[in-house]
Amino acid sequence: MKILHTADWHLGHRLHEQSQIEEQTLFLNWLEHYITNQNIDVLLISGDIFDTGVPSNQSLEMYYSFLVKLKRTSCQAIIITGGNHDSPGTLNAPKHILNALSIQVVGKATDHIKDAVFEIEVKGEKVIIAAVPYLRDGDIRRAVAGESFEELTDKYKTALINHYQTSATQCKLINTSHAPVIAMGHLFAIGGSISDSEQNIYVGTLGHIGATDFPAYFDYVALGHLHRPQIIGKNTKIRYSGSPHILSFSEIDYDKKVIVLTLENNKISDIKEDVVPRFRAFYRLEGTLESCIQQFPTIVSNTYNLTPWVEIILNENNTVNTEDLKSAASNYSFEILKTTLKKQRKIKGIEELLAETKSIKELLPTEVFKLKCEEMGYDLESQPKVWDAFNEILQAVKKQ
Repeated sequence: MKILHTADWHLGHRLHEQSQIEEQTLFLNWLEHYITNQNIDVLLISGDIFDTGVPSNQSLEMYYSFLVKLKRTSCQAIIITGGNHDSPGTLNAPKHILNALSIQVVGKATDHIKDAVFEIEVKGEKVIIAAVPYLRDGDIRRAVAGESFEELTDKYKTALINHYQTSATQCKLINTSHAPVIAMGHLFAIGGSISDSEQNIYVGTLGHIGATDFPAYFDYVALGHLHRPQIIGKNTKIRYSGSPHILSFSEIDYDKKVIVLTLENNKISDIKEDVVPRFRAFYRLEGTLESCIQQFPTIVSNTYNLTPWVEIILNENNTVNTEDLKSAASNYSFEILKTTLKKQRKIKGIEELLAETKSIKELLPTEVFKLKCEEMGYDLESQPKVWDAFNEILQAVKKQ
């Protein structure tokens, strides 16, 4: 049996207001063919299928069309869990219809743990899957009025660990054939490395758990939430697949991947990573205005022929006229998505920053909060609880 682990598709994501529908479509086409060519039997998607809780019709159509197409491949079962960007209601709404296609959806924590544990049999091999979605505080812990931040953090972490332990217990209860057991999860695990695209997916200090907090009964933990493929706590059986697309320019220096598990004789015999093609060429140029312009002829597309996207980091002591960049770039087939001045004064006012941006949408709420604290002379680094509190409020507002 072959199982493919992926996560964090973020369908509908826009990079600096530019739609990524083209590379996302190419990825889904590639994944369909990969599943066929590699004879994948089971597909696990560990959360953040969509970039927003209210996905566009275009994003929904991509998602459902892909799932239907898999019926003509080797894939016999699909398990999808919700991420913090997903709306549990949106994911769960068609779950009974999808069940008919051998697709199990767990958009949020279930009332009964048995409803999120599945036994799958393919080619005489069995596997037990504990499908754990993104666990919100209210999903697993009863709130108590007047709790301190420390009490909230400790109780949430305890509830999170208990949820995985309960899932492991349920797996053990139904695992009469001693089959391999896999847990899915969408969370921040201690030791994970983040990118710029995750700054608005707050990882904070609430509910941090490490590799040793997952029950040893699990033979593999298929994680989502962090966009860089990585192993947690030096335990090769606890992994993030990472996102298959570049979601920020900070992600252009490493490969995007999917992870494939091979099960033989009631054991996971192999875990391998395969690189996802880069469907769009990304470039980051750094230097003086003149040196960046000199590099323009080197910017070319790849075999997929999508317009290359460019970030420019100007290493100048003074403000420069970016119109010169735009004028020079007009002679080439690429698009500059972001331009920043590296040697700018340390504290820049919000009004000044707004004046330099195309749209207020280019600023994250976290950036505005940090800037305001700098302007007021408030040392945010020495008060991590304030930073945590702001982000918890921000996440609560986003869910409304």
